[in-house]
Amino acid sequence: MKKVLHIVGARPNFMKVAPIHRAISERGALSQKLVHTGQHYDVKMSDVFFTDLGMPAPDIHLGVGSGSHAEQTARVMLELEKVFASEKPALVSVVGDVNSTLAAALVAVKMGIPISHVEAGLRSFDNSMPEEVNRILTDRIAELLLTPSADADANLIREGLEANRIRMVGNVMIDSLLGAREKALKLPVLPELGLHPHAYAVCTLHRASNVDDPKVLGGLLSALGHVASRMPVVFPVHPRTRKRIAESGLGASLERTPGLRLVDPMGYLEFLALTSQARLVFTDSGGLQEETTVLGIPCLTVRENTERPITVDLGTNLVVGTEPARIQQAADRILDGYEKKGRVPPLWDGHTGERIAREYEQLLGVGESPRLAVM
Repeated sequence: MKKVLHIVGARPNFMKVAPIHRAISERGALSQKLVHTGQHYDVKMSDVFFTDLGMPAPDIHLGVGSGSHAEQTARVMLELEKVFASEKPALVSVVGDVNSTLAAALVAVKMGIPISHVEAGLRSFDNSMPEEVNRILTDRIAELLLTPSADADANLIREGLEANRIRMVGNVMIDSLLGAREKALKLPVLPELGLHPHAYAVCTLHRASNVDDPKVLGGLLSALGHVASRMPVVFPVHPRTRKRIAESGLGASLERTPGLRLVDPMGYLEFLALTSQARLVFTDSGGLQEETTVLGIPCLTVRENTERPITVDLGTNLVVGTEPARIQQAADRILDGYEKKGRVPPLWDGHTGERIAREYEQLLGVGESPRLAVM
């Protein structure tokens, strides 16, 4: 049987790979292995997600850990070259836009192995974002470009990529969300935090542009403090963000802010239980923009741009930048009842993993109607 290698490295990857892995397993036409690069190595940031998503333990764990972008990418490339040489995959499947995504794609293309990029075509049009560079380069060299929405298709065509490489399959992360929501809602997360449904806000911050500059970080936290004066704000703090808060001397004032609750990172199910019952979400995460759109929860994206404009055009997301006054004004409007109503984009229906599995079979010549057999 022809073999697919799935490459994961950070927590956003796991929610995207789980439905694909499950669909391939159920269809039984391909063999597969899961390679965890170890880009995220904290248990709460990585290992617990495998349990929550019902995924098997990784077949191969590289354990590369943290480092600069160059160091991390280089370590992943060095280790993956050995893995690809040993495993001899027919296809390397990468997801998202983290360093492990680009590293795997570069190694595969140099070794003549076809690449599938899940979540292809997303663009923020901001090359100062490392993720944007990873996205663009991965798309250039991937054999199969699997997009979540029509705007992503348009981006790829505009960049001159061939239409026969592009397939709009929907948003695979939504498969995980819809499959896990019922189980998540049974967890006692809200009672344990003393919260009531739709009477609190949730915040996540981790991007370098937001947390590495003390002035920007301080402004965002002051805006959170304003919202916390109206309702509780739960802030699961990413390890990077916690470190920056401590370095900037903002920790003491945060601890004294009434209504603002700093907690450790949560597992997937715990966090889904929290976000799915929130009144409002603040984030700089791409995935949460998508999840809140499907959940129908107002989302304020504290960035100057988004690579997921469909969540703004169709969904519940608003891009509000990082200016505290603008964030506070947008939050106040929502809390006063002037929230944006959205709808779920096409093909965000919980069946994207199955569509991707069929694409892989066709690409590799084992499906009912092969699109392109790759030797």
